[in-house]
Amino acid sequence: MAIEEKPSRNEDEYFARRDAELMKERRARLDEERLKQERTSHYNKCPKCGADLREREHHGVKIDECGACGGMWLDKGELEMIEEMDRKSSSFVNSLFRFKR
Repeated sequence: MAIEEKPSRNEDEYFARRDAELMKERRARLDEERLKQERTSHYNKCPKCGADLREREHHGVKIDECGACGGMWLDKGELEMIEEMDRKSSSFVNSLFRFKR
């Protein structure tokens, strides 16, 4: 009795399915790595000009300032902190716009 050298149809389907699953997993891993790299390349960069932001503290509020274009950026919750301080003292907002080091 001779053994066929050719794989059966079930074997072909199994390996095709396995290869497709492996490729799908690999694509997902690569997409995740690309997203992580993209996020880190934009971290702490000015949204207007792309230069590095410097973090400054002004009356207890941390402000991100761009050294290139002079833009000031706030993180979540910082605007509310500024509004609260402004209610207490109207000079806070004026001092914020004069804030330069």
